Amino acid sequence: MRLSLTPGVGNTSLIRLLTAFGSPEAVLASDRTALMTYLSTAQCDALLADPDAAQLDAARAWLEQTGNSLMTLADDDYPRALLEIADPPAMLYCKGQRSWLNHPSLGIVGSRNATPQGVRDAEAFAHSLSDAGLTIVSGLALGIDAAAHRGGLAGAGSSIAIVGTGLDRIYPARNKALAHQLAENGLIVSEFPLGTPPLPGHFPRRNRLISGLSRGVLVVEAAPDSGSLITARVATEQGREVFAIPGSIHSPLARGCHALIKQGAKLVESAADILDELAWQQRLAPPTLPETQSDPVLDALDGSPTTLDTLAQRSGLTLDALSAKLLTLELDGRVASLPGGRYQKIH
Repeated sequence: MRLSLTPGVGNTSLIRLLTAFGSPEAVLASDRTALMTYLSTAQCDALLADPDAAQLDAARAWLEQTGNSLMTLADDDYPRALLEIADPPAMLYCKGQRSWLNHPSLGIVGSRNATPQGVRDAEAFAHSLSDAGLTIVSGLALGIDAAAHRGGLAGAGSSIAIVGTGLDRIYPARNKALAHQLAENGLIVSEFPLGTPPLPGHFPRRNRLISGLSRGVLVVEAAPDSGSLITARVATEQGREVFAIPGSIHSPLARGCHALIKQGAKLVESAADILDELAWQQRLAPPTLPETQSDPVLDALDGSPTTLDTLAQRSGLTLDALSAKLLTLELDGRVASLPGGRYQKIH
């Protein structure tokens, strides 16, 4: 921690030092002559100076809180997936159940200014993929990220948020309740020290970890200049699969996905498309409900094509809640969407 908090010594320099000297203790015991082989004069001055005692004390106090921990490259449970990327973080701040880092996972990213349909798609896909045994990884941003986390937490699996700030900050503040859910039932991770504000340059670095930790990345909605496309590009460079949901040719938020598809991303219409591409067999939840448990939407479908308004009257659900539930059931293969805005139960 002391090494990582040295001003001007970034992740690349830190890994170079650890590779050369073998341990943090050996680095800190070295003299200027030895250090100058690997660091600039300014970096040497910072490393040889007395550490910031207040910053170290604050970090120690944070570590004493339940659920908080540090993970380093030397730890046995450091995620193998991150060891495959070009610049794995030397240290990660973790809040929650860090065992999720070694579960098979899938990244889901997209626009912060998502459409209602995009939000429903992200949550439904995440829920289905979580039920299939994949941990959902995203960046805790508004819009698609938040929906992906909600879906992952609602499924049989869980969700990991990789953030671009220190873990003593919640950004954006509107996701405070979601962050608490992730800390309780999933995981929040950052490579940035406590107190780090949400600086623009931190989010591309955060994105490389979302893709690096995942077997593939699904882009739900993205404008042509979206940061989600950076994540997709990095995922390709890391050898990960890239998936994209198509949309209307008139929607600005579909253009980024269409560009990815033209470049070779897999077009997906259901969670099953992703699972098939990954040759994924595991399931954490049964595909059907127990006989003793009923579903208000399935109960409202009598076997014949039924309109959305009729289903709303029968189920007592709002149109938004009903649409989200129908999408989940459709992705699970239990409901079919028919022309004219009608739905039918699949037996």
